[in-house]
Amino acid sequence: MANNQEKLLRVSEVLEIIHVSRSCWLGWVKSNRAPQPIRFGRRCSRWKQSAISEFIAREELL
Repeated sequence: MANNQEKLLRVSEVLEIIHVSRSCWLGWVKSNRAPQPIRFGRRCSRWKQSAISEFIAREELL
């Protein structure tokens, strides 16, 4: 059986891909420039890998 679940990335994993500081990334999220996370409580946020890929393509970051 195939696993069709999308990978969810921690902020540290996003920062390894995007190469910006944590404060810069969170500022972009707050200003709606970057994708909004999926929240699993007050201190647990994850981003869909596909949303990060789309963001990179849209912003031409790499």
